[in-house]
Amino acid sequence: MTEPAPRQSHRMVAVLPTLLTLANAVCGFGAITFAAKLGPSDPSGQASMIAASLVFLAMLFDMLDGHAARLTRQTSELGAQLDSLCDAISFGVAPAFLMLQFVNKELPVEGWLAFHPRLLWTIAALFVVCAVLRLARFNVETDEEDSHEEFRGLPSPAAAGTIVAFPFAMPTLTSWTTGESGTWIEQMLAGWVVPGVRTVLPLFALVLACLMVSRVRYPHVSVLLLRRERSRRHVIPFVFGLAVVFWIQEVAVPVAFLVFAFGLPFTDVFRKVMAGELYKPWKI
Repeated sequence: MTEPAPRQSHRMVAVLPTLLTLANAVCGFGAITFAAKLGPSDPSGQASMIAASLVFLAMLFDMLDGHAARLTRQTSELGAQLDSLCDAISFGVAPAFLMLQFVNKELPVEGWLAFHPRLLWTIAALFVVCAVLRLARFNVETDEEDSHEEFRGLPSPAAAGTIVAFPFAMPTLTSWTTGESGTWIEQMLAGWVVPGVRTVLPLFALVLACLMVSRVRYPHVSVLLLRRERSRRHVIPFVFGLAVVFWIQEVAVPVAFLVFAFGLPFTDVFRKVMAGELYKPWKI
């Protein structure tokens, strides 16, 4: 006797959040696979761009699985733990390994600006450790009654996005430096950015690792964008971000992630300085 169709559809809906979560992990594993191909065998840099794109796709699945679980009323402790395990792969291991490959093989550095391989590996390992700690702390501190409108500490997807945004934009920046495309302003900008990425990206990874385990408050972007009521404080940066995307389409991704990751802490410090609260104990 065949099972009634409504019951089958209910089971499919129930398993949808889990499938989205597992798709997140598959994208993270795919990013690691393509990152391993970086080097002389990939002179065009397409492997790094594909690896970064897979991390961004993992971010999309990570955003959708939570909303799908709430819409289908399938939230559970198992789902939360599974989500964190998949996030550790996609937003901890994958971006750290991509940074290692990108700096060592895609953009080898010589001279005093070069990072010692052991130091570079240590920074990547610290990034993974802080991402895991960030995810574990989120599981412990998150309450179902919370509004989920903000995070304490930089979310691991945002930290990962900041790292992989540079490999994502590098093929375009490289074409600007060779004069194949871009205006003279873009070519001049790329000529300064491309060499700088070799040194700055590991430093960014180190700071991002610290921000993940900090108590700096960050807004929950997907919740703010999907909810009906949006405050002017969040709409203005969103409009500004759209203007940046329209002006510098190809390199807007790293710019947007840098503004989100580093702009909010600087803005918070500036606000406290102006209000005379910088030396008061911070609320944690």
